[in-house]
Amino acid sequence: MMMFLRRLAATLPWALLALAPAAHALTQPQALSVVQGETDDRIAALGRLVAAPDDRTAVLLQAMADERLKLTADHRVLIAADATLLDAATGAPVTLPPDAQSSLEDVMLNNRLRGELDGALAALHLSSPDKSERLSAAKALLDAGGDDARVALIDGAIAKEKDTTVLDALRLARAAALAASPDTAKRLAAAKQLGESHSPETRLLLNQRLADEQDPAVQRALRHSLRSVEDTLAWGERLGAVFTGVSLGSILLLVALGLAITYGLMGVINMAHGELMMIGAYATYLVQVAFRQWLPGGFDLYLVAAVPVSFLASALVGAALERSVIRWLYGRPLETLLATWGLSLALMQGVRSLFGAQNVAVESPSWMGGSLSLLPGLALPTNRLVIIVFALAVLGGMALLIARTRLGLFVRAVTQNRPIASCMGVPTARVDTYAFALGSGLAGLAGCALSQVGNVGPDLGQGYIVDAFMVVVLGGVGQLAGTVLAALGLGLANKALEGVVGAVLAKIAVLLFIIVFIQKRPQGLFAVKGRAQET
Repeated sequence: MMMFLRRLAATLPWALLALAPAAHALTQPQALSVVQGETDDRIAALGRLVAAPDDRTAVLLQAMADERLKLTADHRVLIAADATLLDAATGAPVTLPPDAQSSLEDVMLNNRLRGELDGALAALHLSSPDKSERLSAAKALLDAGGDDARVALIDGAIAKEKDTTVLDALRLARAAALAASPDTAKRLAAAKQLGESHSPETRLLLNQRLADEQDPAVQRALRHSLRSVEDTLAWGERLGAVFTGVSLGSILLLVALGLAITYGLMGVINMAHGELMMIGAYATYLVQVAFRQWLPGGFDLYLVAAVPVSFLASALVGAALERSVIRWLYGRPLETLLATWGLSLALMQGVRSLFGAQNVAVESPSWMGGSLSLLPGLALPTNRLVIIVFALAVLGGMALLIARTRLGLFVRAVTQNRPIASCMGVPTARVDTYAFALGSGLAGLAGCALSQVGNVGPDLGQGYIVDAFMVVVLGGVGQLAGTVLAALGLGLANKALEGVVGAVLAKIAVLLFIIVFIQKRPQGLFAVKGRAQET
């Protein structure tokens, strides 16, 4: 009987909160009642306080949750705010003599009080005019788990709520509260309703209720809801892994497109391709710095300017490398490899001298922040979605340039038969420079994209150059379609194997597969078609 009366005393104030209007100003005795005494008495006092809140109630409860409440020897409740003390009831500064300050006591909380305090803070926000605050409060009540003392509070919020998203969250919070009801019928209905929520928090709550539940019918309902939640979350995890693989594949595609020009079409083993990506990333960083200093109001648009700048910066460096070094080494792959490796070291050291050896910070625009939630447990980062769309746009531009422009025609002619193309009046030396600059510019675009998802430093390109070569070789030399399929295939294979054998073994397994594949099919997925192969 005594336990029933205590539970009723703790429950009644929460029920009154749904109906009570704003009451009198917070007083010191009210503040003292929630920080001193037995746990049941403090919970009852907390419920009475929240049932008739004023402007100071939320401040008091938040300070209590942050463990910033102090109790004086004469039983006054104070709030510690930095180096000052405030009266908990009025918020006025309080000055204490040194001996009184040394006698201040900290207000202690146990786990039960913390749970009630979280629910009280959430309850105060249920009537907020801000939809996001009400939604956060409803989710906090859901996370707080089963406590049927909050049902009346949630029912009052449901009666006033107009937004469907908040209503759904409130109904789930109500089901979570009813899951602890002594009424078996209510627990059974709550168990079925919780199966409609497919969040990790609901799975945890169902597991907790299943461990405490004794009724067989309710246990069966809890297990059924738990299976439903786990199935949905499993699908979210699978789709998330696929998206991660496609995201990695889009990055590999951006990196490999430039290499498909310099290596696939021109036959140049360019070991400095990663450093050309690095130049594009640093160009993006410089554009960001310029916008922050001279156009702070348009900072969110800096990436629009950084795309052409990164392309031009890497293209100009690539053209300079081709005219000064690489043009003398065509047809000599080993010398080209060694020369471009030396150039990569020189470029890295040059960047270290200009910007330092440490990584630089590149901040994404605000519109690239956040994520797109499609399923519970499946949130697609916006920056990755933007990079996938960007990679497809670059691929489409490349395909049009190679197939529909005069430069693309010249590049294909020189690739298939350089002597005949020269006899037909094609300026082969100039085409080589343009093609190498194009491939370098594409590397710069890859660097611009990578700056939005990772660190920008002198070693940026080293982690992608081997994968890029594997993409080009696997797809088929000079074949854009093969490059696309190889990039997506390697991205998906890497992420699929990582979940089974780990990142390192996944890389080794993919490399072994490519070695075996190239042994069986040296031309890659797609072979180059030309007169030399047809005869």
